[in-house]
Amino acid sequence: MKKDITSSNNSASRNLGRLILQLRRLERQPQTFGGAGNVTPSEIHTIEAIGCEGSVLMSELAARLGVTKGAVSQLVVRLEAKQLVKRTSYPHDSRGILISLTDKGKEAYVAHEEVHVRFYDQLRSQLSEQEVETFDRCIEKLNDFLQQN
Repeated sequence: MKKDITSSNNSASRNLGRLILQLRRLERQPQTFGGAGNVTPSEIHTIEAIGCEGSVLMSELAARLGVTKGAVSQLVVRLEAKQLVKRTSYPHDSRGILISLTDKGKEAYVAHEEVHVRFYDQLRSQLSEQEVETFDRCIEKLNDFLQQN
């Protein structure tokens, strides 16, 4: 019995390792979202964190992404150069900077959301509804675990 548990743990560990390698590979590959041209994963995740509704303070965007203000500033510079976001002064504090999506940025946002919808459509075509729910719970627990470490 102990050998079966060890074998199962080794298999799970290998599968997790392969998943991490696949995610790292995907994180390096720019993709096209709408008319935005090539957008890196970190750029599209920044667009996603800004959202289509209104604007967000630069400091809040850094917090949402879990990165430093300097890192988010570099991302915003790249996104501005691609005309996907715009900066404006925060009316209540001149030190604050608001970031919002341009129309082109909103198009990229919507196209990225469609990628998620297609992913879950494919998942549902291969898994039962119960398996999809289990997958979602496992991903949520894995995210929680990784945030704690």
